[in-house]
Amino acid sequence: MRISEASRVSGVSARSLRYYEDEGLIVPGRFSNGFRDYCRSTIDRVLVIRSLLESGLPVRLIRELLPRLTDESGAGGDAVCAEFLHEVQDYRDRLAARVASLSDQQAALDAYLREARRTDS
Repeated sequence: MRISEASRVSGVSARSLRYYEDEGLIVPGRFSNGFRDYCRSTIDRVLVIRSLLESGLPVRLIRELLPRLTDESGAGGDAVCAEFLHEVQDYRDRLAARVASLSDQQAALDAYLREARRTDS
């Protein structure tokens, strides 16, 4: 299917599909005229990518994960999976630290606003 139909079927914009291709996340086929040709398996992969992005994973980690999701040999999968899970945990921990920092900043601003309103009265 062409990019417009792939976009409609997947719910992902044509621009995002091109971005996924640029990032090496998908490799659509090509028609003889050079237009992209998306098969069902590529659409399924797009849906996985979208789900992973929505969960907050960065493209770098998704790029590492995708081959493992489709690798049926299982060769070295446990060690690779453990390493990947460690990277995801590290990413989650950095995210939690950013959330805590933002919460601290929000609390400081709230305190400032309370004090400013109290002295304004």
